[in-house]
Amino acid sequence: MNQTKALRGKRKHYGKENLWGWIFTAPFAVVFVVFLVIPLVYAFYMSLFTYTQISGERFSGIANYVRVLTDEAFGKGLLLVVLYTIVMVPIQLGLALGLALLLDSFKKKFASVSRVVIFLPYAIPAVIGALMWGFMYSKLMGPFTTIFSLFGVQAPDFLSSNGIFGSLVNVVTWQWTGYYMIILYSALQSIPTELYESARIDGASELKIATRIKIPLVTGSLIMCTIFSLIGTLQFFTEPTILRNQAPTVIPSEYTPNMYAQALAFGYNQTNYSATVSFSLGLIVVIFSIIFMRLTRRSNGLGD
Repeated sequence: MNQTKALRGKRKHYGKENLWGWIFTAPFAVVFVVFLVIPLVYAFYMSLFTYTQISGERFSGIANYVRVLTDEAFGKGLLLVVLYTIVMVPIQLGLALGLALLLDSFKKKFASVSRVVIFLPYAIPAVIGALMWGFMYSKLMGPFTTIFSLFGVQAPDFLSSNGIFGSLVNVVTWQWTGYYMIILYSALQSIPTELYESARIDGASELKIATRIKIPLVTGSLIMCTIFSLIGTLQFFTEPTILRNQAPTVIPSEYTPNMYAQALAFGYNQTNYSATVSFSLGLIVVIFSIIFMRLTRRSNGLGD
């Protein structure tokens, strides 16, 4: 009898805990369902239909997804963001890791000020940052034009067809490197200092400590930053959209898949096919992320 009462008491206790857990998570769950799940379901529903002025909206099944496979504009945009990913991800993470290691070896006061300065670009909204860089890239009033003219040299055209790739890489790298640096720096701070002291006693240099102790121990955080960077780059949208106002011939409306989806929905009134393009891009992002995570797990000996 006593055991039965004890079990009932535990069940009631756990039941109350579960109830309070559901109560506290309910607001987030409601927001998550209303503003994410329902729109996604509705967008997928729209992607299964095709609208024409003659026949109106009709069910087309996966026809729109088959169309995406042969869509030249979507293919070009996807190849371009893949190229941006290949270039930007190593640059961002390389700079972030280097800065994190550098700050980790500095004194606390100097490191705290430096962290704020490096992280500051991330605190600036992406739209404002892109507008700022658009002004700096301007051939008419940008500061680069003035600086180069002081030396009697013509400033490069950052918004030309040859310069736009590097210009966008610079904008995104400037904005996101500080964010990844903070993540990696926080991971470095969790490493016990006794490991460094033991390594120094054994005669290890600061370079060896960084490459053989620090970097291997922050691999998990580095992988997480890489996944974030992959997802963000494949969804490239804000910066080219803002700079398109200054270089409309260099950055067309279908420059990236996200820009293409927006142009289809709001420029050509093809909301059904726009939803299909968006879902196709989302599926590609998920596939890329899964492949990368599996490759990193195997390389770290974690298996499947």
